[in-house]
Amino acid sequence: MYLFIHTHARSFIVYIQICIVHQSCHLRIVAAVLPLLKNFCDTLSTGLNHRRKRITHKGFHDPRWIFMGRIVVKFSHQSEVFVLNDGGEVDLDLGNYERFLDINLYKDNNITTGKIYQHVINKERRGDYLGKTVQVVPHITDAVQEWVMNQATVPVDGHKEEPQICVIELGGTIGDIEGMPFVEAFRQFQFKAKRENFCNIHVSLVPQPSATGEQKTKPTQNSVRALRGLGLSPDLIVCRSSTPIEMAVKEKISMFCHVKPEQVICIHDVSSTYRVPVLLEEQGIVKYFKERLDLPIGDSASNLLFKWRNMADRYERLQKTCSIALVGKYTKLRDCYASVFKALEHSALAINHKLNLMYIDSIDLEQTTETEDPVKFHEAWQKLCKADGVLVPGGFGIRGTLGKLQAISWARARKIPFLGVCLGMQLAVIEFARNCLNLKDADSTEFEPNARVPVVIDMPEHNPGNLGGTMRLGIRRTVFKTENSILRKLYGDVPFIEERHRHRYEVNPSLINQLEQNDLSFVGQDVDGERMEIIELANHPYFVGVQFHPEFSSRPMKPSPPYLGLLLAATGNLNAYLLRGCKLSSSDRYSDASDDSFSEPRIAELDIS
Repeated sequence: MYLFIHTHARSFIVYIQICIVHQSCHLRIVAAVLPLLKNFCDTLSTGLNHRRKRITHKGFHDPRWIFMGRIVVKFSHQSEVFVLNDGGEVDLDLGNYERFLDINLYKDNNITTGKIYQHVINKERRGDYLGKTVQVVPHITDAVQEWVMNQATVPVDGHKEEPQICVIELGGTIGDIEGMPFVEAFRQFQFKAKRENFCNIHVSLVPQPSATGEQKTKPTQNSVRALRGLGLSPDLIVCRSSTPIEMAVKEKISMFCHVKPEQVICIHDVSSTYRVPVLLEEQGIVKYFKERLDLPIGDSASNLLFKWRNMADRYERLQKTCSIALVGKYTKLRDCYASVFKALEHSALAINHKLNLMYIDSIDLEQTTETEDPVKFHEAWQKLCKADGVLVPGGFGIRGTLGKLQAISWARARKIPFLGVCLGMQLAVIEFARNCLNLKDADSTEFEPNARVPVVIDMPEHNPGNLGGTMRLGIRRTVFKTENSILRKLYGDVPFIEERHRHRYEVNPSLINQLEQNDLSFVGQDVDGERMEIIELANHPYFVGVQFHPEFSSRPMKPSPPYLGLLLAATGNLNAYLLRGCKLSSSDRYSDASDDSFSEPRIAELDIS
């Protein structure tokens, strides 16, 4: 089943195509302006996943000319750069897919215009076309279809079995010139797959102006007309609205869009995205796929769906709150920290707390802001003082680093639980060197190339003259040096872990002994014992730094251990949790591989009292 998703901030159309080729199911979606529209592909896939269907994803996220991942995050118009196991730098939507489905995608699951055109040009240079004139049709369109068919068979769930469902997302707006080759490619593809293996789903916004309160169907009618003009006709229409769709509105959409009333599915605002898969299941969307595509799916929902439903119920019943201060430089666009937020949310849910995440622009904590804008300065410090825990995530560049250093110093000196990720860990080491070792000139060569005390340095493989393709990316193994480590216990007392990285700089190995003699322990290293991966501070409730990005591996029912540790420490429950052996109930652990034999069809709450 192919799921093709077309998303863009200006677009009001989501379009899904589902087809099965060689027993692979591929869903295609085009569309969406609202966050829940963008999440439709995740929630639909989750519903199918609950019925024991193996799912893979591909994303045509960028009809723009992008081949490599984004070098830096431009908070004015970009979002998080999500890193895959193989080092692929992709759109944050692939992170949503991985979290919802507990799968691990590859960089080839992310297809851009740059990749396709380079692929075709390379074939032409090799002489594969035998001197023929290379054109958009058929060469580009054929390359798109070939890429989809090849990648659809790659296992992503750890079982080495061919996926049964493939979700494909196309970025951009229907009608834009940049995306036309992809639309044409899938228009052709529907005939190759044949109707019995191919289903079109269109997701559209149904606005409800506050002045009249009337639900409008014109955007849906116009978007369906545009899609049909491009040769793609929807079989199923999913309507996104703020309130439940009225029956009269559903019948009107049915009449003008050439579908039956039962083929109009409604998704209205709900308390959380965790509720949406349940909403789709209740409206029979999986049953529709079963009948339309003759899928071998059972009629009864699995225990996994019961667990998901209970998790959504649990989310709505939370009473206690935990406040975390996120001190970063990209806070103007919160999607820049999408995975960080999700990792914190997963951990808060695991310990039965609501998450109150306070975003603090690190510049607002600096002395220059006190002079230029005292109100903003004091508001930022008030947030920091009220926080139960402090998080400094990754980033690049010198802007805002003084504010981050002050936040780290605050957390260390006042024994406030702290987690530093990537740059956050490096700054924690710099702060410790400056204020505890009295190395006032301690700095990073990223900020000061001629630093007198280079605590953080360029990695040997880094080329300062060229930012593209020079980072240490993807999954790497970290070996614990000692058994007496908080993070090792949180990871289940294993000798090593594997997490995803994205950085160019590392802690200077020549200063490790001096730092460790003053209670800053480097408890995790790479397999060669040369690169420092994890720091922990003695005599502190929770002062942890990691060079990797654990948020990329967090799952709704399997929270990331470093983030879980932060939330446990912030709520005063870490010591009790460690004494209990850091064991979660088996029903707390979500896995795509989990069978339906659970004796307890609910999420057991952690007993950490």
